[in-house]
Amino acid sequence: MTTENLISEIRKKKSFLCVGLDVDLEKIPEFLLKEEDPIFSFNKAIIDATHQYSVAYKPNTAFYEAYGLKGWKSLEKTIKYLNENYPEIFTIADAKRGDIGNTSSRYAKAFFEDLGFDSITVAPYMGKDSVEPFLAFKNKHTILLALTSNEGAFDFQTKKIGEEELYKQVLKTSKEWHNSENLMYVVGATKAEYFADIRKIIPNSFLLVPGVGAQGGSLREVCKYGLTENIGLLVNSSRGIIYTSKSTDFAAAAAQEAKNIQLEMKSILNGVS
Repeated sequence: MTTENLISEIRKKKSFLCVGLDVDLEKIPEFLLKEEDPIFSFNKAIIDATHQYSVAYKPNTAFYEAYGLKGWKSLEKTIKYLNENYPEIFTIADAKRGDIGNTSSRYAKAFFEDLGFDSITVAPYMGKDSVEPFLAFKNKHTILLALTSNEGAFDFQTKKIGEEELYKQVLKTSKEWHNSENLMYVVGATKAEYFADIRKIIPNSFLLVPGVGAQGGSLREVCKYGLTENIGLLVNSSRGIIYTSKSTDFAAAAAQEAKNIQLEMKSILNGVS
């Protein structure tokens, strides 16, 4: 999917909501456990109920890998279902890969060609030769971990090296990599005050923003500092949407929560248009 396609979908739906599909069998409705593939059954119901309010879905691959081969097959079925039924939706493999070049090229092939994801999250620690293999794929996007929403982000990401924080150096350096126009960045919503400085470095790039909802991030604060002329944001909510209910109405409850967020996004976009 091109960036232009994504922007068009955002403007059409008045939404920049990404729904995180972090499926834990201990948290889904108990009656689904009787299904042949409870993970896929849960995902399908969530997707069908929320797709009109969201522009992206983000399966966190760890939640599928934890169940071995069965979990990976559920992931395959989920991305296939999305691509066949909702091709306008932007898909993110939240895999946080990053290794030496020949290994990264295999990861890229697996997620972009075999599974058919539009994008993948990647760790920048090993530098350009670990990231550029992902960037080589046309109309695919590499979402670089820049400033994350977890407490441990302060261990390294915000530490100064010389006069500047490490995450700022990551942002600046990544702009020099081959095909850097295919980069997006992860920036946590719980650090909304950092967005102004981030936008000085990458004024037009898309940011994937976790931390809204269950983690306490403020959507309006994120938008205050992070919105661009072409929106430039994908705001993710996982637990706050998919686990709204554990009853038979779980999909409808998720849809209502997604709609609530979309309506707030619509209000924000109308206010800046």
